[in-house]
Amino acid sequence: MPLSGPFHFQSSTGFDRRGDGSGGLRSDGSYLDHEFGAYVVPVVLGHHRISSRGDDMLVTTLGSCVAACINDPVAQVGGMNHFLLPGSPASGDGFGVATRYGSVAMERLINDLLERGARRERMEVKLFGAARVIDTSLDVGAANAAFALDYVQREGLALAVQDLGGDKGRRIHFFPATGRAFRRLLRPETERETLHQEMDYLQALRRTPVEGEMELFDRR
Repeated sequence: MPLSGPFHFQSSTGFDRRGDGSGGLRSDGSYLDHEFGAYVVPVVLGHHRISSRGDDMLVTTLGSCVAACINDPVAQVGGMNHFLLPGSPASGDGFGVATRYGSVAMERLINDLLERGARRERMEVKLFGAARVIDTSLDVGAANAAFALDYVQREGLALAVQDLGGDKGRRIHFFPATGRAFRRLLRPETERETLHQEMDYLQALRRTPVEGEMELFDRR
């Protein structure tokens, strides 16, 4: 899919470079990235992180997964999730069993942002990932992208940027307090590692029953 959105999104043509964090390790495990002058807060598959710190940078690597980066520019708080659907979204209503995993991921992130003072009408969403890197009959990346775009539209959220699809993995750097985002393509070795993690996670999801009733977020 083509990149769209306002110009405050900056796309780098370089590949990812991991800092070793020497001399800049915090007690929570985040480490100083000297290139960006910020602390790397990893966001792993199946989880989300939020922050209002100006020196935090949420970082994740994506293959067919999707990361939603959401920021409230007035409250200066933001967060990122990292999710993967275990199958194809249901046609028509968009509420198949597979999509419930994505819905839970989105609602948990949005609920936590609301608790930190964000307001729904001010939230700006940036979507990344959904590449075709898993060799199956189902285009897992396309299914994840379709869900994410449908969710944002159905919930009336403002989509600021979408960088979805293609056949290359991505590394995303997101500054939650300001909403700035950077995307870099993964090196082949990092892409292989990301693919293995996604395949393991996908198999685990398919063996695990979907969660019970989901909590709907307060539409403030």
